[in-house]
Amino acid sequence: MDWEKATRIAYAIGKSRLIELRMQLFRRAVHYAGLRAEWQLSTPEQRVSMDETRTRAHDAFIEACDMMGRCMKDEQEDASWREELGNDRKEIGDFACYVHLILGLVAR
Repeated sequence: MDWEKATRIAYAIGKSRLIELRMQLFRRAVHYAGLRAEWQLSTPEQRVSMDETRTRAHDAFIEACDMMGRCMKDEQEDASWREELGNDRKEIGDFACYVHLILGLVAR
């Protein structure tokens, strides 16, 4: 995942008329990205206690991406971003971090 790919995918999602699903996807991205950053700042003991929560948040973000892609297709919107994102967990997790970054920059 790189900046160009992440911004292209985020823009495609942002154009959707499915506002509630888009907001859910973005919120789950921010939640997961926050946990991922906390993971980096945590001790090994803290990581053990937060591992299940982080995994659940990652799974929830992936599910939000899947649902957004399916619903966009159902609404005849371009959902080619979902195929471009792929199914690699690390890549999808990286995308969540980019979404968090993009939202933070847009909010300034």
